[in-house]
Amino acid sequence: MSAQIGVTGLAVMGANLARNLARNGFTVALHNRSVEKTDALLAKHGGDGEFIRTESLQELVESLEKPRRVLIMVKAGAPVDSVIEQLVPLLETGDIVIDAGNSHFQDTRRREAALAKKDLHFVGIGVSGGEEGALNGPSIMPGGSKESYAALGPLLEKISAHVDGQPCCAWIGTDGAGHFVKMVHNGIEYADMQVIGEAFDLLRSGAGIEPAEQAKIFTEWNKGTLSSFLIEITAEVLAHTDGRTGKPFVDVVVDAAGQKGTGRWTVISALELGSPTSGIAESVFARALSSQAAQRAEAQQKLAGHEESIAVGEDFVEDVRQALFASKLVSYAQGLDMLTGAAKEYGWDLKLDEIAALWRGGCIIRAELLKDITAAYAAQDKPANLLFAPAFSEAIAGALPAWRRVVATAVGLGIPVPVFSSSLAYYDGLRRKRLPAALTQGLRDLFGAHTYSRIDAEGTFHTLWGEDKSEVEAADTH
Repeated sequence: MSAQIGVTGLAVMGANLARNLARNGFTVALHNRSVEKTDALLAKHGGDGEFIRTESLQELVESLEKPRRVLIMVKAGAPVDSVIEQLVPLLETGDIVIDAGNSHFQDTRRREAALAKKDLHFVGIGVSGGEEGALNGPSIMPGGSKESYAALGPLLEKISAHVDGQPCCAWIGTDGAGHFVKMVHNGIEYADMQVIGEAFDLLRSGAGIEPAEQAKIFTEWNKGTLSSFLIEITAEVLAHTDGRTGKPFVDVVVDAAGQKGTGRWTVISALELGSPTSGIAESVFARALSSQAAQRAEAQQKLAGHEESIAVGEDFVEDVRQALFASKLVSYAQGLDMLTGAAKEYGWDLKLDEIAALWRGGCIIRAELLKDITAAYAAQDKPANLLFAPAFSEAIAGALPAWRRVVATAVGLGIPVPVFSSSLAYYDGLRRKRLPAALTQGLRDLFGAHTYSRIDAEGTFHTLWGEDKSEVEAADTH
């Protein structure tokens, strides 16, 4: 019996992807460094479909039909390189090595180039949806060559989530494009979770609404424009009561958020691209600050607050809903704009409508508004920025007064809302006719002769600050 695909690395995600493939009619060869994990999977879930048990990578490769498809699901970084190093001597021209973990896209580009020299295909695929998605249908973002997708795509499309009969899987672009898009997805996810947290804090600390009551509010919000997986599970978490203490579950969890690196990678890549992902950056920094337990404890003793006594109005809950929607929309706009910059930098032909469509199902940031985002980028007149699409510019215009009220109230109450406020600043920065960058450029010219452009003349200029302050064309300064 020949397997259509092999999976090496049978921790939860690898095991669930293998089970998903088997459930969908594919014969799957299984391999793990410790055979015990392979046997445990077969003992518990062998009835999910056709599996082939192997004890070595050599056996795994020998059990596969050609072109061989080997899916690696191990920890990102050196472990992936180690498996590739062991696999490559066993493979033949045209075989496909797949990395379905959260690898950095530059590692994927490096590996793809190295394997191409050996006439092998390397495919980095982003998989979103967590353990449940891996088993029941994730959003899948594959990179690599078009040729490799022809052989691999039908399998991935069948096991992916489906929305309106369409698979949440499509070829993204060459080399590291798939992992890059998954990274940006995770960056948006960071911002999305942070604005939800800020909304919760505002309703609790500002309006005194307890978690159980908030659960009802979030459930109601999930029926409208905010409808999304994260809003849905927020209601579930807030409704949960701790079994030990009888307190709201959210009150017994330490307020220090962890991170595995993809959000941080997004911000670093955005800085390298010069892409203003301020909301995503603030969400990463908010997690970092939450984890500085010792400094926060000392700050509570030493730092003044001077919060104002502000009575929130009866419309405050609705204001927060609108501010949450606007901030959420900005996080998508910043992420998609970053993809546009990356496409130019790395030579990828990224289709934003197809990418938005992939995120409609299976993944963590799946949301109702992705249908409108898909439509905006599928239109003939594609927006240069998501916020410029008429549906969204009108929506934000309607939410803007509430958004401003919420940020002002938060500041007065001393409640930190880094993503609400930075997203509003991004919006205002885009639409303002003049920005203080003119002064910044003047300062740069004074201390470093970095030159400037004028609004009334072509070319670049420098002022002789240390002399008579006359202006010369930049070319005359050298």
